[in-house]
Amino acid sequence: MPEPIRVIVHPGFHKTGTSSLQSYLKAHRSRLTDYGAIYLKADFLDAGNLGRIYGLRPFFWRRRQFRRAFDAFLTSIPQSKVIFLSWEGFSGVMPGHRRVIGGTVQDFKTAAIPLGREIIAALRERFGPNVEITFLYTLRDHESWIKSVYGHVVRSIRITDDFETFCATLSDLPDIMTEAQTIGHALGVPVITARLEETGGHRLGPARAALQAMGVPEDVQAKLPAAHRSNTGLSKEDEAEFLKLNRTINDKAELKRMKDRIAARARADAKLRDTGRKA
Repeated sequence: MPEPIRVIVHPGFHKTGTSSLQSYLKAHRSRLTDYGAIYLKADFLDAGNLGRIYGLRPFFWRRRQFRRAFDAFLTSIPQSKVIFLSWEGFSGVMPGHRRVIGGTVQDFKTAAIPLGREIIAALRERFGPNVEITFLYTLRDHESWIKSVYGHVVRSIRITDDFETFCATLSDLPDIMTEAQTIGHALGVPVITARLEETGGHRLGPARAALQAMGVPEDVQAKLPAAHRSNTGLSKEDEAEFLKLNRTINDKAELKRMKDRIAARARADAKLRDTGRKA
């Protein structure tokens, strides 16, 4: 009897080292083909964006659109003993975003459970009922996580709340460990978790959790290059600039242009700091 296919789904959570994890896997997946097939955001065709859209517009037809796109993705890939899928959009969007139907996104589970059920059903349809499915959630200390979420939201959309007011609008926000457990229980599949505080200091960074889940041997991991940090976040000064722009500029195109300029400067500064550390 053939060994069942193992699929590890990494649906975030957002702001838990996912950019570093995905950047590392993208750079080195050609070295890891003996241990599994790795698929990231750009590989998922329309399914990647449709998961995020469902988080903002949680209508049943949006969920069906996601399922059709995810089915098309699965049809396009070959079978492999181990398959690793990573994209935060499989959990919708991060809390703090504004839903089109009104109100603020208050949790992950509202979108992540329906999307997860579609993913599981699609995987079983494609690879058979015996496919072994595990969900990997990367986590982070709640206080640093919510600060990072605020930095992302104030940069990506027009919100005029300061950090304290933003937190007050999310007063019922669950801890993301609780969210992972709730989602896993609802989906009925094994869930493994990895905290950024533990993986961030490892030489492979957050990608360590993915490699462990895939079963990449320790001696193989030891020969892989060390990771570099990705998406290092905003400084307090940049965050304050974004908030000021949100409060003072009404033209969407101008607001985007100004934000892009600040973001480009922040990336350049981070690159210089990284170069200095290496020197």
